[in-house]
Amino acid sequence: MRNFPVIVLDFETSGLSPLHGGRAIEIGAVLIVDCMITDRFQSLMNPGVRISSFIEAYTGITNEMVAEAPPCEEVMDQFAEFIGDLPLVAHNASFDRSFLDSELGFIGRSRNNKMACTMLAARRVFPHAPNHRLGTLVRYCGIFTDGTFHRALADAEMTGHLWIAMIDEIRATFGIAEVSFEMMRELSRITKAKAPEYLAKIAKGDIGSNLYS
Repeated sequence: MRNFPVIVLDFETSGLSPLHGGRAIEIGAVLIVDCMITDRFQSLMNPGVRISSFIEAYTGITNEMVAEAPPCEEVMDQFAEFIGDLPLVAHNASFDRSFLDSELGFIGRSRNNKMACTMLAARRVFPHAPNHRLGTLVRYCGIFTDGTFHRALADAEMTGHLWIAMIDEIRATFGIAEVSFEMMRELSRITKAKAPEYLAKIAKGDIGSNLYS
């Protein structure tokens, strides 16, 4: 089935927020076209700050690994070219959005891309999942994983497969042939209680699906 292209991304970082000095230490992303992963981007990056022992244990990314990596500025310049103007997707997107915008700001660039959140969308599409953390949803949807979490490309790939799984679920349940990025983005904004009604109205043609506006 045809679907519009999106970039699914994930950052590993030295802290929880760029407002408190957190910097990106790894970026991973996948390009999804027609519900298939067709390209990938991954790189460690050196922010010039030391990584705490907690972050080393959490991600497996060490200070030695980061010291040998290219600087953030170089990686982010390449990543900006990779994403172009395509819509972006992330799990808990507000986190990744803050680091993306911060790191782009360091190189004098800005983001015009719209962004959608798989965590918010999954709360509407899979309301009966035990919770909506990425690892739980991966298990709930039967998405293949080699067990690697908290590395940027692995998490981006799993998030990409979750995005595809949600599109498949909407198609199967509501008979909507083309599930657009804008539809998924709007779905994330409405209440969980109103989500089935919203999708049913699109399926009936009562409201437009705003295909890639």
